[in-house]
Amino acid sequence: METVGDFLRQVRETKGLTLDEVASKTRIHPEFLKALEEGNFAKLPEQVFAKGFVRSYARSLGLDEEDAVRRFTESAGAFYGKQTELERLRVQQVEDERRKKANRKVVMAAVGVALLGLVMLLAREQNAVVSKRPMTDSQQFGADGSRSGSRSARPPVAREAAGPTASSASAHSAPSAAPPSATTAAQPAGLPTPAQTQPTAEHPAAERSERDAPVAAVAPSPLSPSASPLPIEVTTSHEAPLVLGLEAMELTWVVVQVDGGSPLEALLRPGERVTWKATDKFVVTLGNAGGVKVELNGKPQGPFGPSGRVARDIVLKRG
Repeated sequence: METVGDFLRQVRETKGLTLDEVASKTRIHPEFLKALEEGNFAKLPEQVFAKGFVRSYARSLGLDEEDAVRRFTESAGAFYGKQTELERLRVQQVEDERRKKANRKVVMAAVGVALLGLVMLLAREQNAVVSKRPMTDSQQFGADGSRSGSRSARPPVAREAAGPTASSASAHSAPSAAPPSATTAAQPAGLPTPAQTQPTAEHPAAERSERDAPVAAVAPSPLSPSASPLPIEVTTSHEAPLVLGLEAMELTWVVVQVDGGSPLEALLRPGERVTWKATDKFVVTLGNAGGVKVELNGKPQGPFGPSGRVARDIVLKRG
């Protein structure tokens, strides 16, 4: 049975055309035309692009395009059937890998939430322990308030004694200079002296200030260490998307898989440019490795092979 390649070659030779001349007319690389004539379908792009090559080849020779495509389907059907099955298995493998990665991310997120909850629980327990300490200290001050108050309140009493009133100064100096027996002998028993009367009027106020002073000066200070809870900060990072740019210098076909999704196919003519965006990675197949410029986030990639060679499963990812 005559293959589509034999049919096209015979017509070309009958018309006296070379492969280079046909390539110039169709703008298809000579390597693809040669592979088509030899029936080497492994060097051709995906079936949809290969059919486009057959149409262009038949048009350049003045043949019926539909008849040429029918011949191609009969000749290459078995080959592309196997390729489709292999591609399906490859896509399924990629999906399985992506599912495993998603499961790992879920587990890591659950562990992170558990650790965060543990940290918050420990912080709450620590705050509870610290908040109990001021209550114990205030109870201790209340138990011996008279003893602590007498020590802390003596300086204010001394300042009041040094005030501008002369009666206060004489009242504090008289008892300290003369013993009780001398005071009793100098005054009648029924009449108290001014020195005896003045201290009795001032000592209750001094004692009240002594009792009240420690409560205002000491009680608030133990509460300051636990006034505010410990802050917990959770930071997140957002990475910019990956941008893949392809610019054709020669006629070429490309297949791009974005983040493990379904393959996307395109036929690029010289000067045409396409871009894709992804989160993790691209898997690229180039039908004409030397006829296309590849950029990832604006940075040139490759080279991936000479002109006319098919470069399959090129993985482009971050890092």
